[in-house]
Parts: sequence; structure tokens; C-alpha cells
Amino acid sequence: MDKPVLVIMAAGMGSRYGGLKQLDPIDDDGHIIMDFSMYDAKRAGFEKVIFIIKKENEADFKEVVGNRMSAYMEVEYVFQEIGDLPEGYTVPEGRVKPWGTAHAVLSCIDRIDGPFAVINADDYYGASAFRLIYDYLATHKDDEKYRYAMVGYKLGNTVTDHGHVSRGICETNGAGELVGVTERTKIEKRDGGIVYLNDDETAWIPVSGDAVVSMNMWGFTRSFLEEIREGFPAFLDKGLRENPMKCEYFLPAVVSRLLEEDRASVAVLKSADKWYGITYKEDKPVIVEAVRRMKDEGIYPVNLWEEK
Repeated sequence: MDKPVLVIMAAGMGSRYGGLKQLDPIDDDGHIIMDFSMYDAKRAGFEKVIFIIKKENEADFKEVVGNRMSAYMEVEYVFQEIGDLPEGYTVPEGRVKPWGTAHAVLSCIDRIDGPFAVINADDYYGASAFRLIYDYLATHKDDEKYRYAMVGYKLGNTVTDHGHVSRGICETNGAGELVGVTERTKIEKRDGGIVYLNDDETAWIPVSGDAVVSMNMWGFTRSFLEEIREGFPAFLDKGLRENPMKCEYFLPAVVSRLLEEDRASVAVLKSADKWYGITYKEDKPVIVEAVRRMKDEGIYPVNLWEEK
């Protein structure tokens, strides 16, 4: 069985950070969030990483991230290109927005032969998440269904004190498998609890901090890449008709389709770790302090790669 590969979606990093060279360190030693993900992935057993980037960011990405990582893991690069569409389709005039996370992962189709995990470049997932996903991928393969996985987090471990967030709240069955994901675009802390804004935006509804949410950490077999490719024309037919400038092909939409067709199962692997991301500028001091504390507790060495 092929060893699991890590795929990191980094094609949007330049636009979010105002240029890759402006990536903010989160400790005094110059590490960025991705350093911690790579370190945890390496400890979990991953030996190869594929970075999905924009072609125009290649030189900067290698300078800021890739060249350092290549000393510790096998590194490959693929490019998410807006013009990479099935035969017969063209980019609408004036469209600059990429085609979404499923399209990004599809760019890896010629580089992956076995199981793989997918994460966001600028999220902190915690060490246990990488162990969970690696161990699952290393021990499961497709049978009468596709056997996929995702790491789920307690909602309370993913919300910020500084505004609202969007989260996919997961429904699971008795076997701990994903039944569906309900996207809630406005979730926030309020009056000592957590609430979300209902669909018609008329009321805030309480939700448990123990509710399981998806933070875009997925585990797939090679079959998923074929399913993304096969479903892309249908997505384009609908999206180009209804919202040609902004429609996006998302990973959870492909997963949901396969669940509805009863062709896949998705094991929900629950992590007790706190997830960190920088949604608001006020979030950065929170992750800086968390990293300092984890180093003090010995969870991470002071300098990740020198002491690896």
C-alpha cells in the first residue's frame, strides 16, 4: 500500500497576505503556521508533501517555505490555474476568482497514486490530527465503498473571541461516520455560549460547543481525484449559468454527492486539540501565546527544524 501523501492548499496565500514575503511569523524564531503543520505531519509519518500554489508565486513560495521543507520531506509543487478546465469550457471574460478547493486538489491528479490528506496552508490543526489522519489512511482502502475520513473538532475549540466565523457543523451516525455537513456562515460567542444566525437571518440559535465541525482536514484515496474530475463538467454547467464570476467547486460538495449516492463513507476522527487560525488581526496574539505555551510545555522544541 502506498504511503499517505500530504497535500497543502496554498494557492490563495499571496492574495491573503499581500505577497508571500509578508507571511507573518507566529513565534520569535521565525516559524509560520505551516512550519508547525509540517513538523506535526512529519512526526505522524508523512514523508512527502505536495504544495498547491499559483504559478506566479512559485519563486517566492520556494524561498519562503518550500526550500526549507525540502530538507526534511520530499516536496513537489502543482499549480492551480484558472484556465485548467475540461475540454469545451472556457473562463468567462472578466473572471479572476479561482474555481475553489476541489479544483485546487484536482491539480494533483497526475502526482498521486494512493491515499492522501488535504489541509489548508494557514490553519493550525494540532499534532493529534495528523496522527489520526495518517493512521487511518495507512490502514484503510476502498472496498464496496470509497473509504474516506475527516478530522472533526469541537466547535468550542475553533471559535474566536473577536467576531463571527463560518463553520461546517457535522452530523454523524452511530458508527461515527459523516452523514452531512450544514454550513453556518455566522457563528459567534455570545453571553457565555455559542450561537449561529439562522438561514433567514432573523434569530440567533444556541449551539453546543461540543458540536463537531469540519476544518478542512480530509483524508482520501486516489478515487476521490477521479470523482472530482468526473463531476467538474456538471458543476461548470450549473455554475457558469447561475454565477459565472464567483461559482466555486468545493471539496465538501463532492463528498456530499458521494454520500448521497451511498458510494462513500467518511470516518469522522475526533481531535481534542484546539484549532487556531487568523480570521481577524486580533487572533494573531492568541496563536502566538498558544505556541509559546506549547513550547514551554515541551510539545514543540524551540526551533522545530534544527532539533528535528
